[in-house]
Amino acid sequence: MSKAKRILKTVLISVVAIAAAAWDATAQNGEKLINGSDCAGCHALDSQVVGPSWRAIAKRYASQTGSTATLAARIREGGAGKWGDVAMTAHPDLTDAQAREMVSWILALKESSPSPATPKAGSKLYTYTPRTGPAVQLDFPLFVAGNGGKVTKDVFRGYELFNSYCYRCHGTDATGSQLGPDLRHSLAAGMKEPAFLSVAMAGRKDKGMPSWAGFLTRQDVTQIYQYTKGRSLDLVPAGRPPSGTE
Repeated sequence: MSKAKRILKTVLISVVAIAAAAWDATAQNGEKLINGSDCAGCHALDSQVVGPSWRAIAKRYASQTGSTATLAARIREGGAGKWGDVAMTAHPDLTDAQAREMVSWILALKESSPSPATPKAGSKLYTYTPRTGPAVQLDFPLFVAGNGGKVTKDVFRGYELFNSYCYRCHGTDATGSQLGPDLRHSLAAGMKEPAFLSVAMAGRKDKGMPSWAGFLTRQDVTQIYQYTKGRSLDLVPAGRPPSGTE
């Protein structure tokens, strides 16, 4: 190999290395922006929450021309229709450059290995018998085992959150009001946790339901769901339930 070719090869390797480092830095900054936003309330790495998983987005868009600009615009403008009818919250405070950095991290996931599957917390089934009706099975505990009917820490936290933010429209103790429906009836009619999470995070503008994404976390809404589910079965009493942490 001639000296000129060796120099050219060295230069090309350096350019590629610099470009790769710049891309990696951009993706890392994008990950920080995502973790510091409300994105985790509606998206997860490998599973659908309200919106698609990050890996599903990467799989669909990573090979498409212009996908970075398209997804960056969607992050900033919000909207629905690509993955379902639930509207994505707009993020107008993000700059186009920031949105593109977030997209860079998402699209880079196409080349990475999926995380090992981990069992859902509370995957064990818990059987409870309401005062009326047949026994039911839940994938989370309502009460602390062997503690005299005291609710778990999560259920009690759900009670606190509900009666701090939700009661104004959905009534104290989840009993409903003129402003919002009785959520006990919604859950008794078959609303599951994913639908509950979707409505809470995305909101329903046509019905005056605000979006809680960015204010409440996914864990917060899950705890509210668990409390409300207990109320819908008439297992968690009205008022301040006895807590296993006390």
